[in-house]
Amino acid sequence: MLTKRKSGVAGRTTHPSVTGGLPQSLDRRSFLRQSGLLAGGLAAAGSLQLGAVRPAKAAGSAVSGPEVTIRKNVCTHCSVGCTVTAEVVNGVWVGQEPSWASPINRGTHCAKGASIRELVHSERRLKYPMKLVNGEWQRISWEQAIDEIGDKLQAIREKSGADSVYWLGSAKYTNEAAYLLRKFAAFWGTNNVDHQARICHSTTVAGVANTWGYGAQTNSYNDIRNAKTMIIMGGNPAEAHPISMQHVLSGKEINRANLIVIDPRFTRTAAHATEYVRLRSGTDIPVIWGMLWHIFENGWEDKEFIKNRVYAMEDVRKEVAKWTPDEVERVSGVPGEQLRRVAELFAKEKPATLIWCMGATQHTVGTANVRAFCILCLATGNVGKSGTGANIFRGHTNVQGATDLGLDVTTLPLYYGLVEGGWRHWARVWDVEYEWLQSRFDEVPAMAGRKARSAKENMEAPGITSTRWFDAVKLPAEQIDQRSPIKAMMVFGHGGNTVTRMPEAVSGMSALDLLVVGDPHPTTFAAMDARKDNTYLLPICTSLEMDGSRTASNRSLQWGEQIVKPAFESKNDYEVLYRLATKLGFADRMFKNIKVENGVPEAEDLLREINRGGWSTGYCGQSPERLKAHMRNQHKFDLVTLRAPKDDPEVGGDYYGLPWPCWGKPEIRHPGTHILYSTELHVKDGGGTFRARFGTERNGQTLLAEDSYSLGSELTDGYPEFTMGVFKKLGWDKDLSPEELAVITKIGGNKVDAVSWATDLSGGIQRVCLDHGVSPFGNGKARANAWNLPDPVPVHREPVYSPRPDLVAKYPTRPDERQFRMPNLGFSVQKAAVERNVAKDFPIILSSGRLVEYEGGGEETRSNPWLAELQQDMFVEINTKDAAERGIKDGQFVWVYGAENGAKTKVKALVTDRVAKGVAWMPFHFSGWYQGKDMRGYYPKGTDPVVLGESVNTITTYGFDPVTGMQEPKATLCQIQAA
Repeated sequence: MLTKRKSGVAGRTTHPSVTGGLPQSLDRRSFLRQSGLLAGGLAAAGSLQLGAVRPAKAAGSAVSGPEVTIRKNVCTHCSVGCTVTAEVVNGVWVGQEPSWASPINRGTHCAKGASIRELVHSERRLKYPMKLVNGEWQRISWEQAIDEIGDKLQAIREKSGADSVYWLGSAKYTNEAAYLLRKFAAFWGTNNVDHQARICHSTTVAGVANTWGYGAQTNSYNDIRNAKTMIIMGGNPAEAHPISMQHVLSGKEINRANLIVIDPRFTRTAAHATEYVRLRSGTDIPVIWGMLWHIFENGWEDKEFIKNRVYAMEDVRKEVAKWTPDEVERVSGVPGEQLRRVAELFAKEKPATLIWCMGATQHTVGTANVRAFCILCLATGNVGKSGTGANIFRGHTNVQGATDLGLDVTTLPLYYGLVEGGWRHWARVWDVEYEWLQSRFDEVPAMAGRKARSAKENMEAPGITSTRWFDAVKLPAEQIDQRSPIKAMMVFGHGGNTVTRMPEAVSGMSALDLLVVGDPHPTTFAAMDARKDNTYLLPICTSLEMDGSRTASNRSLQWGEQIVKPAFESKNDYEVLYRLATKLGFADRMFKNIKVENGVPEAEDLLREINRGGWSTGYCGQSPERLKAHMRNQHKFDLVTLRAPKDDPEVGGDYYGLPWPCWGKPEIRHPGTHILYSTELHVKDGGGTFRARFGTERNGQTLLAEDSYSLGSELTDGYPEFTMGVFKKLGWDKDLSPEELAVITKIGGNKVDAVSWATDLSGGIQRVCLDHGVSPFGNGKARANAWNLPDPVPVHREPVYSPRPDLVAKYPTRPDERQFRMPNLGFSVQKAAVERNVAKDFPIILSSGRLVEYEGGGEETRSNPWLAELQQDMFVEINTKDAAERGIKDGQFVWVYGAENGAKTKVKALVTDRVAKGVAWMPFHFSGWYQGKDMRGYYPKGTDPVVLGESVNTITTYGFDPVTGMQEPKATLCQIQAA
C-alpha cells in the first residue's frame, strides 16, 4: 500500500539535474562524491577523510584535522526539532551528523534532514537581489533594492494608508526574526501581518486556547512513549513528521499500546495501526461525538475529573445524545461497533493521547473540530498527566514559535491581545510612547454603510488573514473594512502555492502595485505569469546561516548557531528588516535597546527583549545563555522525561529546551514545563493548572477548579489570575522586593492593583507565585462550553462543497457573516452548490497532504537533487474502481478538475486502494506548472526547482473557518478524466 518504487530506480526524469550519472543506489561516499564534496570542498581543505556514519564526538569529528569546527543548528523542515551537527572547515560546511546526543532525534534524520546541507550550498539559490523589468529579471544591488522598495512603500502608505501593505512572514523564521517582523508591523502601523499557521494550525490555537488556556501541544513527542492508547486523527506522521514516529512506535512496542488511526486515507501511519478507522473527510465531529455517545452511555467518563476541572460538560452531553451509532454511520461512514471499540480503548486503556495535524484543522469547522478533540480528552481525564494530552504535530520548523511571537492578525507577541492593555505593555517593553504607536495606524473612513473607525479602534482590530489577501486586493473598497484595499505584498519565507483558490491568488498578484519576495529560493509568488514590473526578489539566507532560537511542537526552544556565513549575496532576516526600518525612518526607535553590529541586529539581544516582555506565555526564562547550555549538554537529558539530572552545574533539573511556560526571570532557573496543566508537580518543578482566563463565574456556576490544585500549592482550591490587587488581599505583596514594587508602581500608576502576572515587567508577581506554589495564571476549569465562539458546543456542519447535498439542510455551514474585515459567503456558496448539483458533476472528494520527500510549498526541497530524485512527479491518488470507470491506468496523465473557476490540473495518476471509491488525494508541495502550462521559464535563470508540478490549490475551493479564517483544502470536490 506504499508509493510504488520501480526496483529503486526513479521514474521519468524531468530535469537534467537528475540525469546522467546518478547511480541506482548511493552509499555515503558516492553521495558525497556526487554532491561535489570530495571533488570540491574537501579538496580545498586538503586530504580529509570521512568515515562511516557514527556520532560526532566533542573531541573529534567525521573529518580529521585540528581545523574542524563542530556547530549545532536545528533542521529547517518539520516541527519535531531535530538537531543537525555540522562539521565546518575554513568556513565551508563539509560534513553532517544527525546529532546522536539530541533527546529528540537521537541520531536519526528523515530524507529531508539527511540532505539539508544542500539547502546552504545549492546552486539553485537566489544569489543576489533581482528586479522584474518589463517581464525580464535584472540583477540589482542591495542598496538599490532597499532604496526603491522603501520609496515605493512610503508612496503607497501616503496614498492608501499603512493597512494597504500586507506583511506575510514565515514559520521558517527564527523566534527572533518572527518577533522582529511583528514589531516591524506595529511600528509600520498595521495588524495585517500573518504567516503559515493561518493555513495549518490557527484553528488548533483558537480551539485549544479557548478550552483550557494555551493553544499548544500539551505534552511532547517523547512523552508519547508513555501512552497505552494513541489515536492519530487527521495526521500522517510517518511521512509528515518521520522522526516523531520513533517515539510513537517505541510507545506502541514498549507498552503494547493501542495505535488507532482515523483518516479518510490508508496512510503509511495507518499501516502501523492496531486499528484503522476510515471516515468521510469533514465528519470529524460526528466521529468524536459518536465515541462520546458510547462513553457516556456506558459510564466510562472520568466523573471526578469532570467535576473538579471541567465546566459545562452537561451541555456537551445534550449535543452528543443526537449522535447515535446509526446517525454517525449515516453521516461519517464509520460503523457503530468499531467506534464503540475505539471509544472503550480511549476511555479505559489509559493513559491515552489524541494526536492530530492538518487533516483535522483545515476545515470550515476546524476550530470546532479541535474543541471536540479537547472535550474528548477532558471527558476521559486524558490531559495533564504523562502519556495523555493533545499532541498537536505542527508543520514547519518554527510554526509554533512564529505563532507565539505574534505573526498573527489577532495578537501581539506572546498572545497579548490587540487591546489597549496589550499595546501599552509592549510599548513599555519597546520603550516607545503608546501614543506614537497609535499615531502610526490609519483612521478608517465611513463608507457604504460602514462606520468610521478611529486610529485606536483600527489598532485594536484584527487584520486580514493570509488565506484571503487576494480578496482584499480585488474586492470593491466598500467591502473591505480598512482605509484602502491591499496594494502591496511583502512576502518573507512563504510559498504562493499554499493558499486555496490559486486562480484568484494569481489575479490578486497581477493587481498589486508592489510585490517583494524575500526567500532563499524564488517561490510561486515570483514564478507565475502574473506580473511584468514592480516585483523584487531579495535573497534571504536559511536559518542554518544565522544565529537564533526555534520552538519545536512540544514548546521546547533550541538555539541554533550559525553554521556558515550566508551564501552568495544573501543576508539574514534581521539585517534586511533593520535596513528597511532605517530606510523607512523608525530604526532608531525600533532598535533602541537592541545591539546592532555592522548593520546586523544581534540575535541574543532580540531574545533578551522577548524575555523582558514574554510574561504571559512564559517566554521570560529562556535566556540565550540557558539555551546555549542545553545545546552543549544535550546528552545529559533523559530520552523520555526530557529532564537533566538535578545536580548538574549547568542544566541541573531543566527540561530540555525549557518548554514554555518557563516562569520568571532567567536567574530564577525555572525548569520549563514538559507537560501542561499537570497538578502532580509543584509549579517550581514544571507543574500547573488549567488557566483561569475566562473569569471566575458564569450563570451562577464557578469557573474555578474545585478540590483540585497543583502539588505544594498554598491555595487548595481554584483561584483567579494574579494581580497586585489579589496579592494585597492575600498579604503576598509584602513578599515583593523594593525594586519589584517600584517597577509595579511605575507601571500601574493610580491603578496599581490592576498590574498582573502578565504585565509586571519586574517579574516579582511570578516569582512570589512560584514561592507559594501557585500558577500565575490562576487555577480554573477547562471549558466544554466556550460561549464566546460561534458554536459554543461544537456542532457538525457539512463542507461548503459537500458530496452529500442530502445532509446540507440538516447540517448547513454557518450563515454569511463579516469576519476579518471582509464578508465570508460560505453559506451562499454552499447553497448555490446544492442548487447546481455540483456533487453530480464533481463526484470525487478531494483531499491533500504531505510527502516524506518534500516540505511546505516545496521550493527548497524540490530544488534539492537528492530529494528530487526520490519523487519526480506530481500525482493524484485515485481508487482502482474510479480509475477503471474512467479508463485511467496507473502512471498516465490525467486532468483533475475543480468545482470553481473552471480550474484544472494535469498530473499523473497513482491508482491505489489507499483511497476509497469516490475519494482522491494529492500532495501539496508542488508548483511550477499551472493548469497544464509549464512555468519554468518565469523563474530567474538557474533558480528553477529541479522538479516542477501542478499545485493542488489550483483546484481547491471557497470555505473559511469563522473563528480564524482557516481554508478548507481537506474536503472539496473534483472530477478526474484521462488526459
